[in-house]
Amino acid sequence: MAVKPNIIYIVADDLGFADLGCYGGQAAKFGAVSPHIDSLAAGGLKLTQGYANSPVCSPTRFALMTMRYQYRLRGALEEPINTLSKTSTTIGLPADQPTLPSLLREAGYATALIGKWHLGYPPAFGPLRSGYDEFYGVMAGGVDYFTHRSSRGDHDLYEGEVPHQEVGYLTDLLSQRAVSHIGRRASDAKQGKPFFLSLHYTAPHWPWETRDDAALADEIKANIFHLHGGNVQTYLRMIHHMDEGIGQLVAALRREGLLDNTLIVFTSDNGGERFSNNWPLVGGKMDLTEGGIRVPWIAHWPSLIPAGSESTQQCMTMDWSRTMLEVGGGKPHPGYPLDAVSLEAVLRKPEATFARPMYWRMKHRRQRALRDGDWKYLKVDAHEYLFRIDQDERERANLAKHQPERLQAMREQWLAWNATMPPIPEDATVSLGFGPQDMPQR
Repeated sequence: MAVKPNIIYIVADDLGFADLGCYGGQAAKFGAVSPHIDSLAAGGLKLTQGYANSPVCSPTRFALMTMRYQYRLRGALEEPINTLSKTSTTIGLPADQPTLPSLLREAGYATALIGKWHLGYPPAFGPLRSGYDEFYGVMAGGVDYFTHRSSRGDHDLYEGEVPHQEVGYLTDLLSQRAVSHIGRRASDAKQGKPFFLSLHYTAPHWPWETRDDAALADEIKANIFHLHGGNVQTYLRMIHHMDEGIGQLVAALRREGLLDNTLIVFTSDNGGERFSNNWPLVGGKMDLTEGGIRVPWIAHWPSLIPAGSESTQQCMTMDWSRTMLEVGGGKPHPGYPLDAVSLEAVLRKPEATFARPMYWRMKHRRQRALRDGDWKYLKVDAHEYLFRIDQDERERANLAKHQPERLQAMREQWLAWNATMPPIPEDATVSLGFGPQDMPQR
């Protein structure tokens, strides 16, 4: 590739599979929820069979960064990392691990993370220690959108590793900083110094606050899980605020003449939570049913990707990171073989697909899953299931007793893969945040 593309990796937080208009989401009372994201899909590539590496946030982010199964790292076995690990020297992304930004930086990219990190706290861990030249955002898994305080009540907005005080609604602050970043990087990008920007929103993660809900901050400061609040319309408005920011980002790229040679990839870190729409999928965050791991994947790159494209290619988070590494001319570190596969050929020719077995496991409810072609092997607690996903996306027709040979083969395939991964330690935490006592379950 003669001219390296700029790369922007946009990650929403806890977005449901069908929350966006381009994935079948319904309009809100105020109108279209995601017109700018929908426009990226219309002008680029939408995948219908794309997955997250985990049904919970920080494990997926480990895979995004390392392009390897997250289970290889101790910190990624937390489900997820919580604020109690703030002083830990083991629960985080080790600084000696090669990462997507560190390898792209070696390939000549300027690198920045704007938004959520959630991979361990300084001084042991942090974005600047893992390949990013710049960081503006939050270290924790969730913060109040106005006070920028975590669930422990600690201030959690940083510039680099320095606490940063700034008044504003967090989604807007991240969007504004991203637009400003484009302006600062534009001249260098035009002269052959491309940029890699991770724009990792906290939206639409709890607490349930829109741009107009500053008064809620004091009410929920003791528990920002906000278990007594929120509703679908508030949730959709939070997505819309993010969408507006993405529209401003695209406008900045167009204004600077950079849009045609910028690869923009949009996704979510896992499936949706309390107010999300995962239809027709079942389950959500923390589940290895489809609703917990199948997520939107949109790629926009006018100089390469045909507009209006759609693909059924099966893939997961780390595969997109490897794709970015490849199109940016980066090279994997020989000491850390990648588990991810590149999708660069799919960007060029969306109708071309290839076999991509994908594996998951969770300490929570002893879950395990394998998607291989049309079939999925799933285990939850002591129960095993076999589903033909292309015919039964809702995972309602369990074929385990009708096809015992296939069940056995897929079980053995999963066990063979699992034997290549470190075991889940007893002290790995599972942090649910809410349960049946807070709201009825399916």
